[in-house]
Amino acid sequence: MSSSAAVAWITGVGAVQGLGAALARRFAQGGFRVAVSGRSQDKLDAVVEDIHASGGQAVAVVLDTGNEKNLLDAVQQVKALGPLRVAIFNVGNSVAAPSLELSAELFETTWRSSTLGGFLFARESTRLLLDNGGGTLLFTGATASLRGKPPYAAFAAAKAGLRSLSQTFAREFGPQNVHVAHVIIDGGIDGDRLRGHAPQYFQQLGEEGTLQLDDIAEAYWYLHSQPRSAWTQELDLRPFKEPF
Repeated sequence: MSSSAAVAWITGVGAVQGLGAALARRFAQGGFRVAVSGRSQDKLDAVVEDIHASGGQAVAVVLDTGNEKNLLDAVQQVKALGPLRVAIFNVGNSVAAPSLELSAELFETTWRSSTLGGFLFARESTRLLLDNGGGTLLFTGATASLRGKPPYAAFAAAKAGLRSLSQTFAREFGPQNVHVAHVIIDGGIDGDRLRGHAPQYFQQLGEEGTLQLDDIAEAYWYLHSQPRSAWTQELDLRPFKEPF
């Protein structure tokens, strides 16, 4: 495969109608060769097929971001595709459990995928971005990034840690031409996960009560496209109906 096109690497890609896939489609439309990563080969293949059908370039790279060896192997695959210019950490892993019933194992698993995985992905992708003269590193956050509430102790702790990580990388690598930004998704997303796992809640939100996948993806593209004189470090997105 030719390595002439710039590469955008997106991890946390699942269903075709999910945020990771929407981000991949938007960056493919922008001319990037997209590396899509997630745990499910079948889901990644469906996203790649969808992008190819629209004339874009995409490659599936199976990845468990919390596993350092797995991540280092994935880095070599991504590196072979061409110069990395954009890296997006979109791993969610929202879990709910009353605090006194929350096991150490579940707490650690949540932290490992969101916070440790975020660090490993950021460390390795930043190395590639620096080798290529700079680029964009984006993290997907949540309402829980800003405040903890039951029954989301594990998720809030993991997401708050990821937010701090994004700030640290922004301060360290911004002066080296790496734009690091954290996107807070404050509301339900109109995708397969919400429609499939919480259909009643989806109906309760009503018309225009959810964030639309393509609109979120456009915000990520905007962050990537910002001039260096006016970079955003944190952006919060919510439907106009969402209280905050």
